[in-house]
Amino acid sequence: MTGLTVYARAKLNLSLDVLGRREDGYHELRMVMQEAELADEVYVELREPGFYRAETNRSYIPSDERNVAVKAARAFFGLAGLESGVFIRIKKRIPVCAGLGGGSSDAAAVIRALNELTGKPLEEDALYEAAQAAGSDVPFCLFGGTALAEGRGERLTRLPGLPRLPVVICMPYFSCSTPELFTRLDGLRTRCRPDTAGLISALSAGQLEGVARRMYNVFEDALDRRPAQAVGEIKRLLLENGALGAVMSGSGSAVYGLFRDGDAAERAAQQAKGSCREVFLSFTV
Repeated sequence: MTGLTVYARAKLNLSLDVLGRREDGYHELRMVMQEAELADEVYVELREPGFYRAETNRSYIPSDERNVAVKAARAFFGLAGLESGVFIRIKKRIPVCAGLGGGSSDAAAVIRALNELTGKPLEEDALYEAAQAAGSDVPFCLFGGTALAEGRGERLTRLPGLPRLPVVICMPYFSCSTPELFTRLDGLRTRCRPDTAGLISALSAGQLEGVARRMYNVFEDALDRRPAQAVGEIKRLLLENGALGAVMSGSGSAVYGLFRDGDAAERAAQQAKGSCREVFLSFTV
């Protein structure tokens, strides 16, 4: 059987704003997303029609239709009009339930791989449609780089990218419930909001400090006391060790810091290992 190995990169939220609940029950989002080098390894192999299976090195991740990578494969074959099946093997490195888009990135990697393996039957618009059918974050993970994401996260506007910067990604000893955070956020009377327009202007002008000053995630406002304290301590550690800015990504619980200096990033990563479950020293893409 013909197979292909591709890489599924993590996504970071430079900012995340929740504008309100929509009539369809989802929330309207406005986020600035950034691709990072931290990646899962995804092997994709064509199989006989009707065969769909995903295996990972994490026993708790489903291998059937509940896996977004399998959902992405079905969406791809449907749009391409192909009778086929797929075997997917994912070597996870991106933490699960971390707000780093690991599952969505795996799905995007499957779409890219299948398009290659089948002779590129889908153009960019159709690839986007397959990604959108798989999940809200999958379109960004398919195209990567730096982008403004709106709607449920599926409406993308490409933005000027950051330079290649060291980034320290810290996974605390707890995870967050996305539905619970949305509910808590809906109940807050007043809260701060990210300066998304200012962040985009700083990106356009290449003002790294301006970008860092505007890194903000409204989900941090909805955390319980203990998780909020843990996130605050990680952010403080990163900033005290030279991070230009630090913020929680997505609905958490991963926290990351952007650095200009690689040595400072290495020192911060070493210090963070004493208080976090996992720590990764990576780079923006």
